[in-house]
Amino acid sequence: MKELTREQVIDDLREALLAAGDDEHSICRIAQEKGLFCHGFAQWKLHELKHRYPQITRSRRHPTRAEMEELADRWQMARQMVSGDALACDLQMHEGELRTCRGWDEFDDAQLERFHVELCGEPVHITGGAAAG
Repeated sequence: MKELTREQVIDDLREALLAAGDDEHSICRIAQEKGLFCHGFAQWKLHELKHRYPQITRSRRHPTRAEMEELADRWQMARQMVSGDALACDLQMHEGELRTCRGWDEFDDAQLERFHVELCGEPVHITGGAAAG
């Protein structure tokens, strides 16, 4: 089995996620629609999604699930454009109080190894890096 650092695995995953995406939707939306990686917005119940995107619920008091996902997707894409980050996972690493998840730090090494098989088709073992947690 190939041994890679955590950063090398993230680089591979970033490349695969960029290839799976498009310029009109965040990887959160793509992951949800394709059922891959973290499953994007689908990983949270509606009340959790609202809690993670308070800037949306301030302007819309009772959004439906579909509205919430659409607005969250647009919000992610806008933030990526402002920051210049390629993926929401990268953006979330430095968003501060606007953070909706922990980005790459959301996943421990075992999860990243599993995602690598899922997205890159190759089993790997992460070495030389601290696991997130």
